[in-house]
Order: sequence, then structure tokens, then C-alpha cells
Amino acid sequence: MPNANRGAVGFQSTEFEEEYDRPSKSQLKREMTALQKLGAELVAEARDRVKRIPMPEDVREAILICQQISDHEGRRRQLQYVGKKMRTLDADELAIIQTTMDSWKGLSKSETAALHALERQRDKLLANDEALTALLARFPQIDVQHLRTLIRNARKEQAENKPPKAYREIYQLLKSLHAGSKASAQTDNEAEPESDEEE
Repeated sequence: MPNANRGAVGFQSTEFEEEYDRPSKSQLKREMTALQKLGAELVAEARDRVKRIPMPEDVREAILICQQISDHEGRRRQLQYVGKKMRTLDADELAIIQTTMDSWKGLSKSETAALHALERQRDKLLANDEALTALLARFPQIDVQHLRTLIRNARKEQAENKPPKAYREIYQLLKSLHAGSKASAQTDNEAEPESDEEE
């Protein structure tokens, strides 16, 4: 026996199917928010970086203008406009922008890790005299007397709660040592093919 109430609620099953073909309002809102956020991240980047990212000129222009605005309300409005311009990009253009920015973040992570390693090395130098011996074995060109003086002064600073002048100097010294060894390693790598030919 057919149900008299069937279909009386005012919709047909095909209406649901049509509804699911389109993204939901909340999905669209999430996408808009993500694009707005990506636009804000681009605005926060250095100008020369933004200029290097492949993107349409009008989008780049909107970002560069936003970077120059210091007025809070004006900047907020321009950020909204940047978000609007971001929505005009197709999936491929967005993927290129995202990939480029992710590669920068990866670089930043490795840089941060390197800085933390230098900080740990400095702390070892202050805590243990054997760390200095290990450092000298790796970098025989170090001015030992100067470094010993810095270590002694840094320990004194910590003991007397003084400004960490020597402590910072040790960090800068380690940083320049590692930068120098990285540069010479690169030079060695570039010179390697020639030495192979000579053999």
C-alpha cells in the first residue's frame, strides 16, 4: 500500500544530489579563510621574496601595496583585498606559491637548527674544558688565548649576573668558524672534479 505522506514533506531525493555536487558553505568559508591566511603570509614576507614568486602581476601588486601601508584600518582593508585577489588564482598558481613558501620554511627550520647547535656548543664550552679541546681539534686556526679569555669572562658574567657580553662574543666566534668551514667545504666540493681528472 503506497504511503500517503511520501513526498509530502516538500523535497525530492534529486535535490540532495544537486546539493552534494557543490561545496558546502562551511567548505567554501574554510577555503576563503585559507586563501586569506596565505595572502597575509605573503604580505609578511620580504618584498624581494614576493617579487620572486611566480604569480599574476595584479596579485603581486596588491601584496606589495599592502606591505607599504602602516595605517591599521587601511592595512586591514588592503589585506581583505589581497584575500579577494588570492581567490582569483587557479589551483596550479596556488600550488606554486605554497610550494615556494614551504621551501622557505624548510630553509628557516634548518637555519634555526644550526643556530641551536651553536648555542649548545657554547654552553658545553662554558660547562666543560674538554669541549674546548674538541673544538681546537676541529678548528686548529682558533686564537686559543682569546677564546679562553672569553670563556673565563662568560663564566664570570654568569656567576655575577652581569650582561652577557663575552657569552655573545663566543656565539659570534663559533658562528664565524662554522660559516668559514661551510664555505671551504663548498669550495672543496666544487674543486673535486678537477682533482679526479688529474689522477
